[in-house]
Amino acid sequence: MPMTRKQLDAQLGGAARAWLDEALAEAAHTAFHEDTEDTAPGSPYAVPPWELRFAAAGRHCGLEHADSVRALLLLEARADLPAVTRLYEQGTAAERRAVLLTLHRLDLGPTALPLVEDALRTNDTRLVAAAVGPYAAIHLDAHQWRHAILKCLFTGVPVDAVDGLARRARGDAELARMLGDFAAERTAAGRTLPHDLSRVLALTAPAPFPEQGRPHPPTEES
Repeated sequence: MPMTRKQLDAQLGGAARAWLDEALAEAAHTAFHEDTEDTAPGSPYAVPPWELRFAAAGRHCGLEHADSVRALLLLEARADLPAVTRLYEQGTAAERRAVLLTLHRLDLGPTALPLVEDALRTNDTRLVAAAVGPYAAIHLDAHQWRHAILKCLFTGVPVDAVDGLARRARGDAELARMLGDFAAERTAAGRTLPHDLSRVLALTAPAPFPEQGRPHPPTEES
């Protein structure tokens, strides 16, 4: 999970904190001045300067902090769909991961689903794991979500990465059928079953009905 600014400040050195201060100031400038010369036609910058900082986060703040720095930049800039799409499509796998991890904290509604769908088409386990986070739990429809679960099982992504797994899987007979078919295919091919498959299958059982209260035993008077 990305760190807060306070947590980052406690771990970054002075030069990295200064760089982050400047980067966040540029992102805030973009958020409050959407129509500036920085993004005007003919500008030496094709994109706002903070997006360049987004790509450089690992170099200046360390790879272990890059996700957190990039998340802060996206939030400070109030990144819109064109910005997150541009950063995802032009970014490295690490940059794409940071975009996916932050989608649920941006005011995008379901408009960024194509980015999640793209990540789920890859076999990059970092992207698949990031794609099944809170944004997917909210916005993926039932069909897409079921296939995302199968993708995790197929690629070896632990299902602990799937946000809202128990809630969405409960009572899902179609998911149970798909998991059964997947298990049968693997068994027929002589392949081992993913460890998490039985766990997800168990989650598909319908929720038990709440007890209505047992009747009192008859008394002698009755």
